[in-house]
Amino acid sequence: MSQSRRASSEHQNPLFCFPYGVGHENEGICLSVDMGPYRILLDCGLRDIQPLQTDATPPAHLVFCSHAHGDHARGLLSLHQAFPQMPIYASEVTLELLPLNWLDHSHTSIPAFCQGLQWRTPINLFKDLSAEIFPAGHLPGAAAILLTYKTAKRTYKVFYTGDFSLSNFQLVEGLSVELLRGLAPDVLIIEGTYGTMRHPHRRQQEKNLMLRIHQALANDQSVLLPVPTLGLGQEILKLLRSHHQFTGKDLDIWVDGNVGAACDVYLQLLSEFPPSVQNFAKHQSLFWDERICPRMRRLTSLEELANSPAVVVTDKFDELGQYCLDHQRSWLILVANYGRNRLEQPPLKDLKRFPNISLETYLLAEHSDSRNTTQLIHNLRPQHVIFVHGSPTYLADLTSLEELQNRYQLHSPRVGTGVELPMVDKFIQPAAPTPSQYEGELNEQGTSVTISLSDAITQDPRWSHFADTGLVEARWQGEELLLRGLSQRELLSQTNAAKRSSDIDCCGTCCHYKSQRCWNPASPLYGFKVTPEGYCPVFEPQPFSQ
Repeated sequence: MSQSRRASSEHQNPLFCFPYGVGHENEGICLSVDMGPYRILLDCGLRDIQPLQTDATPPAHLVFCSHAHGDHARGLLSLHQAFPQMPIYASEVTLELLPLNWLDHSHTSIPAFCQGLQWRTPINLFKDLSAEIFPAGHLPGAAAILLTYKTAKRTYKVFYTGDFSLSNFQLVEGLSVELLRGLAPDVLIIEGTYGTMRHPHRRQQEKNLMLRIHQALANDQSVLLPVPTLGLGQEILKLLRSHHQFTGKDLDIWVDGNVGAACDVYLQLLSEFPPSVQNFAKHQSLFWDERICPRMRRLTSLEELANSPAVVVTDKFDELGQYCLDHQRSWLILVANYGRNRLEQPPLKDLKRFPNISLETYLLAEHSDSRNTTQLIHNLRPQHVIFVHGSPTYLADLTSLEELQNRYQLHSPRVGTGVELPMVDKFIQPAAPTPSQYEGELNEQGTSVTISLSDAITQDPRWSHFADTGLVEARWQGEELLLRGLSQRELLSQTNAAKRSSDIDCCGTCCHYKSQRCWNPASPLYGFKVTPEGYCPVFEPQPFSQ
C-alpha cells in the first residue's frame, strides 16, 4: 500500500492532500488529492515514479496534467506505461505539446495516452465527481482545474492553479480572475514560485530585455539566450520578430536544439493563440522566415555565427561554450533570472573566465508575483490554501503574510507529509510560521546612517549571498526603502566598466552627457537618449578626463 493510501486510511476528512513532489528547487510537482472515495493525481513531474509504484494497484483513479513543462509532466509516460488503464486528462493544446518531453525517447513514436478536455466545459468523471478547466496563462494550453465532489450533505470543491500568470504574454493570455470570481473553493492549491517578490509590468520587462539585446548588438556583441525547450524561448522569438526596435533590422536570429521543434508544434496550433498572434501570422511567419527581417533560421553550423552580430536561442544549456569560444567575437550571455544566483552555477560559472564573454541576467517572469498571487487568493476566498512550486524560503515568506494568515488556513507541505483539510464553519487561526520579518534600529550619525538588525536574520539560507561582499545597494520603492546585497561579480563588473569608460572617448565621458541624453547643439544626437558607450564627431571630454 502506498504512503498516500496509508495516510488517507487514517484520516476521516473527505478532503486530504499527499505530496509526492512539491516543486522545491529542481523537484517536480506531483500531488495526490483525496475527495471522498476518489483519489486524483495532480501532475506528475517526478523523474522517478517509484514512489507511485509501491504496489500493483494504480496510485489514483485518474491523473490531471496542468501543462506540458517537464516539472509537471515528465513522469506521465512512465506512469502510463506502468498503469495503462489509469486515465490521464489535460487540455487539448497540452496534448499536442506533451511529446516535447520525450524527444530523445528510444521508441520511434509515442502513442497518444491522454484525453483532451475543453475549456470551461464541466465533465462528469464519476457520478458525484466532476471537473472543469480554465486557461491559466503561463504557457499555451496551461490549465487550472476545478474539482467538485457532491455528497448528500454538501458539495466540496478543490481548485488547482498549476503554474499560472495573470499577465498577458506574447503568445498566451493571462488567467482571468473574472472567470473565477464566485467559485469559492474549499481548498486552493496554488503555486508560489516568486514568493513575496513584486515585478514591474510585463510590458516593461519585455522592453528592458529588448533594449539590452539592442545595445549589445549595437556594440558589435552577439547575444546568446539559453532557454527551456518550451515556453520562454518562443516568447522571446516572437518578441524579436515583432518589437519595433528589431522590425526590418538586418539581423539573423538563430535557433538551435529542441527549441525549433517546439516552434514547429506552435505553428500547428495557431488557431489556439490570441487573436493578435493569429493576425500577425497572416502577414508574416511567426517563426521561420528568411524573407522579412529580422531573419529567423535554424542553426546548422557554428560557422554561421562568425560573420556579423547575431542572436542565438538554444536549450543546450550544458553546451553553451561551443557557440562563443571558437570565435573571436564578443558575446553576451543573457540568463533568465528565477530568483536564484544562476550565474554562479556550472556551466555558466566556468565561462566567466573568458574575456570575450560577459554574463547577465534578465527578468521575463513566467509566473505571477506576490501581488497577483494574493489577488487571486482574495477573489477565490478558500478555507485552505496550499502553496507549492518554489524554494522553501519563498513559500515560507508567503505563509508569513499577515493578510493571508488572518483569513485562510495556510499550508506549505514537504514531500511525504500529508495535509488534513477539515471543513469548518468558523475560521481556525493557523499556527504562525517562522517569522521572516526582523525588527531593528536606525541611527543617523553625522554624514552616515546605520541600520542594526538582530543576528537571527543570518539563520536564513539567503543571508550568505546577501552578505557576500558586505556592501549593499539601497533604493526607494514608494514609501519603502529596499536593500540589496552586492555580489563580487557586480563589483568587478562595475569596476571594469568604470576603467573602460575613463580610458576611451565616449558619451559617458563627454561634458555634454547628462541624464542619459546628449545636450551638445552641434551633435546629431542632440536631445536624444544615448548609451554611455556611444560616440559622435563633436565629442568634448569632461575636465577630469583631459
